[in-house]
Amino acid sequence: MPSKEDMRFSTVDYIIFALLLVISSAIGLYYAFSGGKQRTTQEFLLANRSMGFLPVAISLLATFQSAVAILGVPAEIYNNGTEYWFLGCCYFLGLLIPAHVFIPIFYRLRLTSTYEVGKSLPH
Repeated sequence: MPSKEDMRFSTVDYIIFALLLVISSAIGLYYAFSGGKQRTTQEFLLANRSMGFLPVAISLLATFQSAVAILGVPAEIYNNGTEYWFLGCCYFLGLLIPAHVFIPIFYRLRLTSTYEVGKSLPH
């Protein structure tokens, strides 16, 4: 087991952490003050429905990944073996159906959320 001294941040760790915060803040401030391209919520949240498949796919991938999963999955595989990879296969197969069935329907109906489906149905 590592000692408490080994578990602490070193100077290099603090520098990398500070750089991460500064760069992230700079990117946010740059787009906050330089923008003005997005005038409506449709343009801001949906890029006016003009984005290609790659940015949307990367956004969905980032949405599905959480810090807990990124940190926990390697430990789970290390402790219990590679059976956990079947979950990844199920994700892949389970996302194909919504991607090819539901997303095109939502796009044609101009819906952005499943919560809007109830509003668009006749009462």
